[in-house]
Amino acid sequence: MTNYSFVISEDLNNKRIDQVVANQYPKISRTKVNKIIKNNLLKLNGNIFNDPSAKVKLGDQIEFENLQEDKIDLVPKKMDLKIIFEDEDIIIIDKPIGMVVHPGAGNFENTMVNGLLYHCKNKLSGINGEDRPGIVHRIDKDTSGLLVVAKNDQAHAFIAKQFEEHTIKRSYLVFVYGILRPLHGRIETLIGRNKTNRQKMSADVARGKEAITNYETLEVFKGSKILDISLVKCMLETGRTHQIRVHMSHKGNPILGDQTYGKKIKKLRGIDQGFEDTLKSLKRQALHAHTLGFVHPKTNQDVFYVSELPEDLNKLKNRLETLKN
Repeated sequence: MTNYSFVISEDLNNKRIDQVVANQYPKISRTKVNKIIKNNLLKLNGNIFNDPSAKVKLGDQIEFENLQEDKIDLVPKKMDLKIIFEDEDIIIIDKPIGMVVHPGAGNFENTMVNGLLYHCKNKLSGINGEDRPGIVHRIDKDTSGLLVVAKNDQAHAFIAKQFEEHTIKRSYLVFVYGILRPLHGRIETLIGRNKTNRQKMSADVARGKEAITNYETLEVFKGSKILDISLVKCMLETGRTHQIRVHMSHKGNPILGDQTYGKKIKKLRGIDQGFEDTLKSLKRQALHAHTLGFVHPKTNQDVFYVSELPEDLNKLKNRLETLKN
């Protein structure tokens, strides 16, 4: 194992220890830094330390060993990737539903990363580790829409800093049950692991990460006196795991088709049969990464990309339009 050590300087004072280590050594991803800490391979001022969220102080001594993980041999695979834009630094992908972003949980051959490796001839950034080449951020398997991929470490670090500083401009289109009150607003909570189900996230926690979602109701579809559905635009200030899904559920307006945070469709009296069938046929959460804007790593110019609703959600919208009063 390789040994690393450094002293906290004034510009690093009062920052999270996992963030500081990842910033000092860009080749080691923050995810891996957390694993290093949890495996008792990091020492703070000579003592083993295992709280990745703790703040460091000026003059603190950090020592750690790099965690040696089993090498993953990812296989490039020819795929029909929907590329919105590409240059020597970045690729903008419009991800379809059902596509997993990066390898994990037994899936090492049929992910977006495998397709990117084939398309880019293995020329992708390595900051997030061997299993996530080029991946700066991700969206869920059953969420569609825009992602930015980095082709080199310089571009990756430049864009990742914008995510860290919350200057990335991202909006999502989402169909939810009911009408949000107020129609336009801001949801600000902590988000952490659900106490009873560790596979889920929750906004009802005493400890967690700050999560901020701004939202704007675009349309309200009145299916009947007992069922309204709203098309909402969500603008993220932070990017926590499942943030929009958790916030909409927390607000009392779960996302249509969300099997984790949503609600099951039962027989609804007074609802058009075709509408009920449309709801039941939705095979994923009705959530789409609609726009993505950031400063380009090479030109320093603002860039902005748009992905319109995919076929399944556009079909849903058209069906809802027929029910508007």
